[in-house]
Amino acid sequence: MRRSVWSTLSFEHTGITTFARRIKKQNTSTLNIINYLKGVHYSYVEEDLRNKSDLLLRCNPVHQSVPVLIHDGRPVCESQVILQYIDEVFVAGSSGGATSSAFSLLPADPHERAVARFWAAYVDDEIGAPWEKAFRSRTEEERAAWMGKVAAAVPGLERGLRECTDGGRKGCFFGGAGGVGYVDVVLGGVAPYVHAMEKVSGLRLFDGERTPLLAAWLERFGELEVARAVLPDVDRVVGYVRMIHAKNAAMIPGRDREPAWHGDAWPASRRLA
Repeated sequence: MRRSVWSTLSFEHTGITTFARRIKKQNTSTLNIINYLKGVHYSYVEEDLRNKSDLLLRCNPVHQSVPVLIHDGRPVCESQVILQYIDEVFVAGSSGGATSSAFSLLPADPHERAVARFWAAYVDDEIGAPWEKAFRSRTEEERAAWMGKVAAAVPGLERGLRECTDGGRKGCFFGGAGGVGYVDVVLGGVAPYVHAMEKVSGLRLFDGERTPLLAAWLERFGELEVARAVLPDVDRVVGYVRMIHAKNAAMIPGRDREPAWHGDAWPASRRLA
């Protein structure tokens, strides 16, 4: 039986557990990024998707999917909701994160917070969703069509980065003068796959001529300590992508199967302890 894996993140000093799907590693990488930035320590445990635990089913009875964060026995569902929750709870002086950093992903200004949430949703909906379809495709033609939709959404993201940084004058990140922000963390999980797709298919999503701000963002983000610490090596991702493509191509038409890349999840990043 083909098995899929879910992962569990435990925030040891606060009693937090997070279920995150190992197959779609963008979400695992994104959670690793914010936890590294916040100084939150956790353990990592995997779970078989074909035999979901009672704990997961109790914590997310509606979707029965991941990620789910459990803090002091209370679940929080969906990746972006979890990011915002961690951002709010783990601040210096708070009851939940007294030892954590005062670093905040979202700006204080309500309009700027709304803008950040808009572009984070854009990354998930316009880039992440069709990319997921591309990973599930069994033919080169299907995959190319879905990746074409991803590429078509990139200029919109370039415009968003231009707006957030005043054409790059406020810095390289969506957080502007404040540095790495909420959108950077959401998009950061994609960074290794942007590099990997260029090696696998020759597709350069963040191009220095067509999208210079995103190309600069990709370079600067890769230089950050957090990126070096938690994101998977590009060569490792290349191997993973090629393996998934080969497995999908070998699927027998009409056979019951679970997609190689499905739901709220992407490939695994380095594990933090």
